[in-house]
Amino acid sequence: MKVRIWTVPNQITFLRLGFLPFFLILILYEEYRWALLVLVCAALTDAVDGLLARRLDQKSALGAYLDPIADKLLLSSSFVALAMEKKIPWWLAIFVLSRDVLMLVVAAVILVIQGYRPFPPSLLGKSTTFFEIALVFFTVLAAAYANERVGLLAHYLGYTVAALVITSGFHYCFVVARRLHMT
Repeated sequence: MKVRIWTVPNQITFLRLGFLPFFLILILYEEYRWALLVLVCAALTDAVDGLLARRLDQKSALGAYLDPIADKLLLSSSFVALAMEKKIPWWLAIFVLSRDVLMLVVAAVILVIQGYRPFPPSLLGKSTTFFEIALVFFTVLAAAYANERVGLLAHYLGYTVAALVITSGFHYCFVVARRLHMT
């Protein structure tokens, strides 16, 4: 990976980070239709930056760090804002945030002790992220356009996310412990 910083994909990722305060403000002011639009724009930039990084051969070390950080910031802050607005339960937001903090602390400790060590996301971790994104999307959609079925889907997605967050958190700890034991 190259050491480039100002690549087109990185600029798009910075744009996605720029959407974050607007999304949160719109949620907190209960402007859910606008928040949904901003969320969709953020999702599109996430898809486009990865595609362009591959197509333009502009993968970078900064992008490898920045892209998942942007995703986690958007997801974590979404859970907090939606919990504040009573659109998702606080216990679920706490589970999601606790897992993210656990992963961040473990990654920081490994970085300090052993230097950079790639930990590619597992299928379970990717599934958790997918369902977290789906939950945020359908929760905002249900708030923007009142629909009993969408609200019910979001409700059950919440339990799916809780199960995945707990399972993937334990799985992450197990995998990290095993990898560290092997070195």
